[in-house]
Amino acid sequence: MPSVQAQTTQVPSLLAEHDVYLFREGTHCRLYEKLGAHFATVDGVAGVQFAVWAPNAARVSVIGDFNGWAKDAHPCVPRTDHSGIWECFIPGVQQGDVYKFHIQSRHQGYAVDKADPFAIYAELPPRTGSRVWALDYAWGDQDWMARRRSANALDAPISVYEVHLGSWRRVPEEGQRFLSYREIAPLLAEHVQALGFTHVELLPIMEHPFYGSWGYQTTGYFAPTSRYGTPQDFMYLVDYLHQAGIGVILDWVPSHFPTDAHGLAFFDGTHLFEHADPRQGFHPEWNSAIFNYGRNEVRAFLLSSALFWLEHYHIDGLRVDAVASMLYLDYARPEGGWIPNHYGGRENLDAIEFLRQLNTAAYRDHPDIQTYAEESTAWPMVSRPVSMGGLGFGLKWNMGWMHDTLRYLQHDPLYRRHHHGQISFSIWYAFSENFILPLSHDEVVHGKGALIGKMPGDEWQQFANLRVLYGFMWAHPGKKLLFMGGEFGQRREWQHEESLEWHVLQYPLHACVQRWVSDLNRCQRAQPALHAQDFVPEGFAWVDFHDWEASVLSFLRRGPEGQDAEQDVVLIVCNFTPVPRAHYRIGVPQAGYWQELLNSDATAYGGSGMGNGGGAHTEAVPAHGYAQSLSLLLPPLSVLYLKPASG
Repeated sequence: MPSVQAQTTQVPSLLAEHDVYLFREGTHCRLYEKLGAHFATVDGVAGVQFAVWAPNAARVSVIGDFNGWAKDAHPCVPRTDHSGIWECFIPGVQQGDVYKFHIQSRHQGYAVDKADPFAIYAELPPRTGSRVWALDYAWGDQDWMARRRSANALDAPISVYEVHLGSWRRVPEEGQRFLSYREIAPLLAEHVQALGFTHVELLPIMEHPFYGSWGYQTTGYFAPTSRYGTPQDFMYLVDYLHQAGIGVILDWVPSHFPTDAHGLAFFDGTHLFEHADPRQGFHPEWNSAIFNYGRNEVRAFLLSSALFWLEHYHIDGLRVDAVASMLYLDYARPEGGWIPNHYGGRENLDAIEFLRQLNTAAYRDHPDIQTYAEESTAWPMVSRPVSMGGLGFGLKWNMGWMHDTLRYLQHDPLYRRHHHGQISFSIWYAFSENFILPLSHDEVVHGKGALIGKMPGDEWQQFANLRVLYGFMWAHPGKKLLFMGGEFGQRREWQHEESLEWHVLQYPLHACVQRWVSDLNRCQRAQPALHAQDFVPEGFAWVDFHDWEASVLSFLRRGPEGQDAEQDVVLIVCNFTPVPRAHYRIGVPQAGYWQELLNSDATAYGGSGMGNGGGAHTEAVPAHGYAQSLSLLLPPLSVLYLKPASG
């Protein structure tokens, strides 16, 4: 066997001097083209080029199927530029071969077998090896890619269906096995199209050893989980959804990672990717490691992961998980359990810089995508440009709206009059960020119960309350997100080991909720007033938010100024009690006939069938500052959408 020294001059490299410079600077966004395992031909011999960053290793070798996992068979050579990168070329390695890096550290006699941080495919868990793979695929989504800028635009009718692939639907006849990426593609596309959602958001599909983490404990930042198939199978799923006119958003987790021995933690016998001090590098809530955002090479690793999914998988957006945990040094930590920044503050300055760098790179290279921040605090300017001092995200999850709205609706309607501010408060900050309104997986797990179970009253009232929740949500400024199962009022709390309760759609009230969600989405798409000005005050106007005694809210949504601006307005009236209210007067900005676009109490949605016969004519009776008004019948526990009739 040739010695390491003998191989040194013969080892080819995919890294140019400029690559190493950008890597060490922390600005390289495409390291996946340079590190990891890549098919190559050297002196006419086909094989695979391996490269790994392990600056504190004394020795690195590639072990795998092709050498019987022998630690001395294929040693790597350290680059002479002090980058900490080790390389080797192994002839004859084939597609699908399993491998790891065997690392012997300079410190404490530490030796470990590590999965490739840049692996694009992995063994089926619980096995942890990386697979040599190529990403060849013939995409058929050219039409979608050409027009997705408008589909992802801030003035578009974005409505997101959040999905956990492993529990959306299973095969009960085969021991509740998962559907593969290819099996799920036509089923998911058909369902999403029927419901009128514009996008699908997938809980993390990046490789993760513990299925019960739902993907949030990521080890493979460049590999779609092999539980559902190959990388090409996942490409097929994205491609299929795109060809059906459906955007794809991925949940992405740069906030923390698990400490599994084969993963990133203590990678080369040192805390390479994470902080060494547990007050900075260990997350007490999630029992996981925290990335060291101040290390340039770590930032380059994460930037490359984000860009990888956008480029190789045609992903339309990244939802960045747990941003609050990144921004605050004292997040989930007791007094004395964290280290202040050099100004003495609690802000994680390195994480702030990384997030700005991330969004700058994503929008620079892919201006037709969006990034979404799951950020649960009042941190300012999350969805404002970096050039203005913001974090640069396209949108931010509105956790405040979600908490206040669910708390309000959980009150017995008899007592909602005492909590009226909970349902109206969100408007006062609705335009401070570009918000998306989430009813996500987090609200239907860990004993919280399903959404329908949060609603008070008997069965009819529970479903009526759920329809009110969705009607208010779709009318409220901001884009929409609903977790799977919520669209048909699933009764059981979400279980990641089981399929959704599809069988309940045989019962009318569940099927009626699904019809209601479908019609809300179609109305949102058809009415610019309900989506084109989600993020500016001009798109909203209160009619009356003072009627706390009746628990009624009324407001207007407006479309952009233009030729049809007078007709491009929608009146929303919410009755949050089971008491019908006849002759309820609502001031409106123009005279004429106002047609009923939607009525959540219609029998088609499982309601009692009360309403206004399809609409109402204005009367010259002043109300709410307007010269004209409507006298309406407000059905029990209902939401009405009305619009001026054209012509």
